[in-house]
Amino acid sequence: MSAPLEDYALLGDCRGAALVGKHGGIDWWCAPAFDSPACMAALLGTREHGHWTIAPREPVRAVRRQYRGDSMVLETDLETASGSVRLIEFMCFGEHDERPPQLTRIVEGLSGTVPMRMELVLRFDYGSRVPWVTRERGVLSAIAGAERVRLYTPVPFVGKKMATVADFALQAGQRIPFTLTHSPSHLPEQPPIEAERALTSTVETWHAWSARSTYKGDYRSEVQRSLLTLKALTYRPTGGIVAAPTTSLPEQRGGPRNWDYRFCWIRDATITLYALLVAGYTEEAAAWREWMLRAVAGAPAEAQVIYAVSGERRLTEFELPWLPGYADSKPVRVGNAAHSQRQLDVFGELMDAMYQCRRSGVENAASWALEKKLLGYLEHLWSEPDEGIWEVRGPRRHFTHSKLMAWVAFDRAIRSIEQFGRVGPLERWRALRERIHADVCEHAFSKQRGVFTQSYGSDELDANLLLMPLEGFLPVDDPRVQATVAAIEQELTIDGTFVMRYRTRPELDGLPKGEGTFLPCSFWLVNVMVMQGRKQEARALFDRLLALCNDVGLLAEEYDPIDKCMLGNFPQAFSHLALVDAAVALSQDRCEPHAERPSLVG
Repeated sequence: MSAPLEDYALLGDCRGAALVGKHGGIDWWCAPAFDSPACMAALLGTREHGHWTIAPREPVRAVRRQYRGDSMVLETDLETASGSVRLIEFMCFGEHDERPPQLTRIVEGLSGTVPMRMELVLRFDYGSRVPWVTRERGVLSAIAGAERVRLYTPVPFVGKKMATVADFALQAGQRIPFTLTHSPSHLPEQPPIEAERALTSTVETWHAWSARSTYKGDYRSEVQRSLLTLKALTYRPTGGIVAAPTTSLPEQRGGPRNWDYRFCWIRDATITLYALLVAGYTEEAAAWREWMLRAVAGAPAEAQVIYAVSGERRLTEFELPWLPGYADSKPVRVGNAAHSQRQLDVFGELMDAMYQCRRSGVENAASWALEKKLLGYLEHLWSEPDEGIWEVRGPRRHFTHSKLMAWVAFDRAIRSIEQFGRVGPLERWRALRERIHADVCEHAFSKQRGVFTQSYGSDELDANLLLMPLEGFLPVDDPRVQATVAAIEQELTIDGTFVMRYRTRPELDGLPKGEGTFLPCSFWLVNVMVMQGRKQEARALFDRLLALCNDVGLLAEEYDPIDKCMLGNFPQAFSHLALVDAAVALSQDRCEPHAERPSLVG
């Protein structure tokens, strides 16, 4: 079984990603892109499904690790009875970006003489294909169909039981490089950038990027680490940002809710733009905006909530039966059937993002025509049921959040006309905005319970109702909002910290304990507390949430407060985006509705 999620750190080059555990094992690597088939998939199976481990051959007494400054270069110190070593690990970034992906590990002796072992098991296509391995001039070449991985190192290695192994001793002061490159198998060899030069270039590139940050508020180090994680999840060729670099990490150990998150969700648009712009990353914000516009271009009826990193729409979902799954959680899935669902909130998120672009001066002037087309379609669609933000795989319902975001879509369009002189059917949209507002207040509010509910006619709560004041639908001091927030804190919150999305039903969900708590919901509660003037409580909650980050500052999608472990895909962009959003609110000592925030830049 693979290590706990907390043990992993992220390596990335803004094209693909790898996850490396505390004790020197890379158990997940997708190259050349985030959604490419993994050539190391031990994360979802066993070591035989692909891994690359460099570690001492004797027991490790202590592990200490950190990213080097504000970069994505990982340094892990391993201490044994014989001495200590340091693993310096990174994906080459910043020099000759057109080259094949390069995963480099430099092993440095810190003290004593430590016996070491390298073991490389390559299994292409998510652990299902054993490559043909050859050696020429000291370079290992592993080919399976269209893919080739090469290993470069001065250390002698041998083949053993379908693996490549190398035993060596590392003395204090020694530095030994190991480099893997991934390329199409039909292309001639392109030697990697020399390891030490690649390290210098990569560190300099990440530090230069981090130095552009204009964020000066509280929790600066935590915010910058979250922004670095977001940058590492950016697909540089297109500007798309994946939700996570992994697939099928379960929402509950042993459960079936295992989804592929290596795609881009439109619903992350506004909070992504805000996180980038509040730190001065206007180029990245513009690239994300352009990705969105290209992705949703076309017939409005074909707009999706999720797209691939280059904007592809067909994300066919299928299962990989040969992988036992993380913590024996089956099935392992690739692709995501949510691309074919109707999720009305996508229109609100897109329109909110375009409005924020106008406010911040990174607008695409041609986007308004597309926005009007989408709104014309939404005028007829908003009253229909859908699958909702949580992508429920059951009968469609009239979800309150979906109606709320339809209201947001027209509200932001109206603001674009009133504030920026855009031309559109202002009076018709004003009337429709009021109609949607009245519809939600009438049908989503339970008079019996005195709160807003998850869907029309339901008595169930949903944490996404916390977004009502954050989106500006109702003021935070509205008695209905106050009652709803209080009910969420009482019924959906565990230990005063962990907010569930909604109450799962084991008899319907097939989960023995339901799912973990969804971390972004807890950060939403921080924001609402700030809006309510409960600043001391908000800061205390935020500090408790920060304590959930692993030793290198990463968060998963969910947290299990019973087993005290992370759940879901890892690291999760949405969790880090919500962290940044809450940190800004605490730093400014206020939280305004999205459309009324005083500044997005600087």
